[in-house]
Amino acid sequence: MLLLAVDTATPAVTAALHDGASVVAESSRTDARRHGELLLPAVDRVLAAAGVKLDAVTGIVVGVGPGPYTGLRVGLVTAATFGSVLGVPVYGLCTLDGLAHASGIEGPFVVATDARRKEVYWARYDGARTRVTEPAVDRPAEIAEQVAGFPAVGAGALLYPGTFPDARAPEHVSAGSLAALAAEKLARGDEDGFLPVTPLYLRRPDAQVPKNYKVVTPQ
Repeated sequence: MLLLAVDTATPAVTAALHDGASVVAESSRTDARRHGELLLPAVDRVLAAAGVKLDAVTGIVVGVGPGPYTGLRVGLVTAATFGSVLGVPVYGLCTLDGLAHASGIEGPFVVATDARRKEVYWARYDGARTRVTEPAVDRPAEIAEQVAGFPAVGAGALLYPGTFPDARAPEHVSAGSLAALAAEKLARGDEDGFLPVTPLYLRRPDAQVPKNYKVVTPQ
């Protein structure tokens, strides 16, 4: 097994290789505006670090979000293209699950990432591998009662200490944690635990068609 994992649902542009036992190479860079520019070089770096070619990969893992529209689709399109070219399966995972897995927290906690517009993408967990709510997008003040008393991980938690007073690392997801989670699922035959390789946006994109725009008719 050699899994190539990528995620662009947060400001972290991240790629990793996992051999079924451990992460053998990983590259992450935080830049919310350059996902398309940075992802393929990150993949090249992890392949070079591991000393393998792309055709050695047996499966692709990709974070499907939730995340902002533009950044998220970069990772998904890249993963789907690699899967098609190589003829290997593509496994979708919730990006929040990758953060939860990396946290190593055993008791109940919350994952919250920055959704912009003064909102967070979030979900509750009962341990690092068990999500107990569906991913959602809300203003922090609106979910204060639901998350009160729980530790929280992710950039969204760090941005809003009033709602998440016990905020912890990691701030952003790593492809290594997504790959490790996928490897665990595959090892126990849990292929139903993967998500469709489609973007989990949770809301409409920021770009909108202008209303009441001027219509120009031919003379």
